[in-house]
Amino acid sequence: MKDSGPSAVLEVMVKPRSSRECLERAPDGTLQVRVSAAPVDGCANDAVLKTLASGLKLRRAQLSLERGHSSRRKHVRVTGIGPEELEALVAAALK
Repeated sequence: MKDSGPSAVLEVMVKPRSSRECLERAPDGTLQVRVSAAPVDGCANDAVLKTLASGLKLRRAQLSLERGHSSRRKHVRVTGIGPEELEALVAAALK
């Protein structure tokens, strides 16, 4: 297997059918992603990855859904950066 460099996993909580698309802190402290898409045929999953990429200022190709395809709690793999860099990006996005 080819080493693709550093990566990190981000746990997010999804709020589909929201009136706006944004990143915010959930009451339990996890990152919450609000998307306007409905959870039908993977539309909300695609919207989550696009919203995360935009909010964290990453390329969409760096993000992949690792776990939680049909759940509101998802694990997103971020390639090309380490866990510390990812934490800094999340902190900057939530300011």
